[in-house]
Amino acid sequence: MDATATPSPGPVKLDDATIRTIVIGVLLAMLLAALDQTIVATALPTIGRDLGDLQNIAWVVTAYLLSSTAVTPLYGKVSDIYGRRTTLLTAITIFMIGSVACALAPTMLTLIIARFLQGLGGGGLISLAHTIIGDAMSPKERARYMGYFGAVFALSSVAGPVLGGVLSQLWHWSLIFWINIPLGAMAFAMTASALRKLPRYERPHKIDVIGALLLVAAAVLLLLALSWGGVTYAWSSGTILGIFGASAVAWVLFVARLLTAPEPFLPLGVLRDRVVAFATLAGFFGIGTMVSLSIYLPLFFQSVLHLSAGASGVALIPMSIGTVIGAQTSGRVMARVASYKRLPIAGLIISALTTAALALFADRLSLVPLEILLAIIGLGLGSLFPVTIVAVQSAVAPHHMGSATATVNFMRALGSAILVAAFGAVFLAGVDRLASAGGTSVEEKVAKATEAGISLGGAFSGVFAAAAVGIVIALIFFTLMEERPIRGHGPAPTSVEH
Repeated sequence: MDATATPSPGPVKLDDATIRTIVIGVLLAMLLAALDQTIVATALPTIGRDLGDLQNIAWVVTAYLLSSTAVTPLYGKVSDIYGRRTTLLTAITIFMIGSVACALAPTMLTLIIARFLQGLGGGGLISLAHTIIGDAMSPKERARYMGYFGAVFALSSVAGPVLGGVLSQLWHWSLIFWINIPLGAMAFAMTASALRKLPRYERPHKIDVIGALLLVAAAVLLLLALSWGGVTYAWSSGTILGIFGASAVAWVLFVARLLTAPEPFLPLGVLRDRVVAFATLAGFFGIGTMVSLSIYLPLFFQSVLHLSAGASGVALIPMSIGTVIGAQTSGRVMARVASYKRLPIAGLIISALTTAALALFADRLSLVPLEILLAIIGLGLGSLFPVTIVAVQSAVAPHHMGSATATVNFMRALGSAILVAAFGAVFLAGVDRLASAGGTSVEEKVAKATEAGISLGGAFSGVFAAAAVGIVIALIFFTLMEERPIRGHGPAPTSVEH
């Protein structure tokens, strides 16, 4: 049966106190995952020196990225079968165990393995948070809450690097992992009881183990190639080409499995739906562009505007604030009007034009006008995020909500990894054209060009031009997304979480 063909009931009406508890609890869980993607970066040099291994510090980030991205869709399917409460509490527990293992790690290898374990838990926190909000309230109501999710990511993107640097320099790097324990315990305590009241949509499911393994293998191999390419190995090396080839084979086998399995890992009815398909692709390019900008902008601030590392983090705040305001505004408008696509479409157009202007004048802008442009870009991109999630959740039947939401989040994470690598290739090509700098990594090339007194504004123009293209592609897919009416409350389901 088509996953989107049968109208589905809305969630039961929970009391305000229960909804507040659930929202705060899942936001804490989401903060855990979002913070651990940003807090580690500034502590890496200290960690490498303390553990006597600076060569492999990049794997502290890569290991978490690989595992968390790969298991995201698995959590969605599992939550559709066993319920959100059990699945979320399991993810929090795995994440906390991984955090303790990270804090106690005596060697770099141990820390990398512990980060991989931590990612196995963290991969479920963000998508499950979105799904639980979908269970707790109707789509029209939840649209108003999606701005808070944007605020969590904005907070983590600004506070994470600062907190990581302060804790590792003034005390000990292990505190960046120990801090997860009280936060995780609070999230566990707040959601363990409240989530019992969530509706549970009973429908027998089976996990397609072969399909799940093929998807995990395809994603891990692709992310591994993108992490190593241009840094550890040349893009044209046999190693990178071989990993890309193996990933392509795994993706082909996964698609074949989707078409032949009795109950595929990702329901075909969900994937074929015009709302799910185009919303997912819009998020792939929209979120990917946003994450890529947040990574390369601090480098721009430091190498072109000559700001310190700390000031570069602060300079990102206007874009983060713009993103939150855009998400909040878009979510509230979506809850009130039928034509909810108009605001994000206008926002993406303005954001694309602003980013194109940034590409043209990147090396001639002072800090204040640059910050204004970044705030406008954030407003436009932020308006896209809540609409895509809520539209997808409203389009699918409740017993497929976990899988659909996890698919959207998986593609967002995959898009971030792919576009960061693509932007990196564009930037490195621009640096080589301007400076013929030695080294293989972005940081090495920038350092050598800066030492030579060469302005890299032209190289960053290529990055901003790529960002404008990414936003335009997101705009095209979002425009193609069908604008279906957002559901309100319906009859209550027959059972609740247990």
